Amino acid sequence: MRKEKVKVYLDTSVYNRPFDDQNQTRIRLETEAFLSILEKAVAGTIIIISSSALLYENNQNPFDERRERISSYLAIASKFIRLNDSTKKKALFLENIGIDPIDALHLSYAEFGGAEYFLTCDDGIIKKVRKVKELFKMKVCNPIDFIIEEVLKNV
Repeated sequence: MRKEKVKVYLDTSVYNRPFDDQNQTRIRLETEAFLSILEKAVAGTIIIISSSALLYENNQNPFDERRERISSYLAIASKFIRLNDSTKKKALFLENIGIDPIDALHLSYAEFGGAEYFLTCDDGIIKKVRKVKELFKMKVCNPIDFIIEEVLKNV
């Protein structure tokens, strides 16, 4: 059984999942996984890492209600990472190997913050990272996979 709390970084796609079409099974399951992760964070069994990139992207959201709700989700994070030379350097490196700039920044923040898991609903990010997984100390996966791997293993 794990003694330390697992550290996770959720990208913007995860925070936005509750606002997507819940009639699609995958989306509904990803939403449930996300809400379960939030519950675990509030209970103190998971550490969520946030970043200035998440705040920036959320502030760009044109929908007031979504932006406010996501702000409340982001407030649950117990660790916050800001841009610095190390995160910038890693993000530029990842961008140069083909990862989209904002995704590279999120991955860099997660790594710098000590995340064990980077969670995303974006299959494209997962596929790109799999090709260069040796560059990362953390596991990049979907929130559902995280719940199955980390949360349900002790049930």
